[in-house]
Amino acid sequence: MPADPTAKNAKQTPLHDVHQDLGANLVDFAGYLMPLRYKSETAEHEAVRTGAGLFDLSHMGEIFLSGPAAGAALDFALVGNLSPMPVGKARYTMICAPDGGVLDDLIVYRLEDETWMVVANAANAAVVRDALIDRAAGFDAEVEDRSDAYALIALQGPRAQEILEGFTDAPVAGLKYYAILAGRVAGLDALIARTGYTGEDGFEVFVAASDAVALWRAFAGVEGVVPAGLAARDSLRLEAGMPLYGNELTAETSPFEAGLGRVVKLDKAVDFVGKAALAERAKTPPGRRLVGLVARGRRAPRKGYQVVTSGGTPCGVVTSGAPSPTLGKPIAMAYLDSGVEGTDLAVDVRGRPEPVDVVDLPFYKRS
Repeated sequence: MPADPTAKNAKQTPLHDVHQDLGANLVDFAGYLMPLRYKSETAEHEAVRTGAGLFDLSHMGEIFLSGPAAGAALDFALVGNLSPMPVGKARYTMICAPDGGVLDDLIVYRLEDETWMVVANAANAAVVRDALIDRAAGFDAEVEDRSDAYALIALQGPRAQEILEGFTDAPVAGLKYYAILAGRVAGLDALIARTGYTGEDGFEVFVAASDAVALWRAFAGVEGVVPAGLAARDSLRLEAGMPLYGNELTAETSPFEAGLGRVVKLDKAVDFVGKAALAERAKTPPGRRLVGLVARGRRAPRKGYQVVTSGGTPCGVVTSGAPSPTLGKPIAMAYLDSGVEGTDLAVDVRGRPEPVDVVDLPFYKRS
């Protein structure tokens, strides 16, 4: 299938030719030419929920901090308390602006005593890199952007461990959620992380960019493993209630509004960037909060649609929405004004109010 004609200047991942050979619908996403879907996004979604799906995440940013004070630099730069984290562990955290707005949400891995890897969203990788360089300037730490040197392939689904064990002697069965180890996968040097963005068990495997095709073909050669694109990735993370930067998280959003105040460690000794603003915001409940919506009808709420009261008064905005293959209903995440949760609500779908029920997130949680 031809690529999006608006994506002429987009970068390519090391797996670009593989995606083309598979007939992927390629689109510009965060400056990269990425597969939106291969055949059926619903089939790709269901494969991850029931078996195993394979994702190319090589557009993500890998930024390394190393040196005696690398942990201290991260404590100052990010909202989390990273320096006490043991080697081999990972943590979800955020980098915020001085006013408390979210610049990006991140996963930080501690690879060695003095070596850390920060994985940033593709659209924000340069912002994160530059901010880390600036914020680490007063510390004995070096920041190095190695994004182009790495490929990242995710194997997600109930069969992920079984499949991965067929390609590695690394002790992946004992690898805890949000942990990482070095090993060889399909004969290739790799970093194996038990992390993911689908709500299922799974692994994210970092390899040299030059090894991406070999690793992809090894996994894809297993019967039942289904290549999955951005559309399935989005519907999976939506069901799992996971935020997407640019939708649920922005520079105008605080972690508290997004229901992620737990990642902000105001009690750490370091006067980190954004601490004063976030401490002030923590004193009072936010004026809006992120909620789940389940549509009673068949029309899906979409990003930017208004949430309205029974009288038609706007009281919120949808940040993400799509049909849920698992639930069989349209679902959405939305920011809702405080105090309106108990009223009859609807989403304005092209001028027509579609009734919705407010539910707790996530919509789906694996057993």
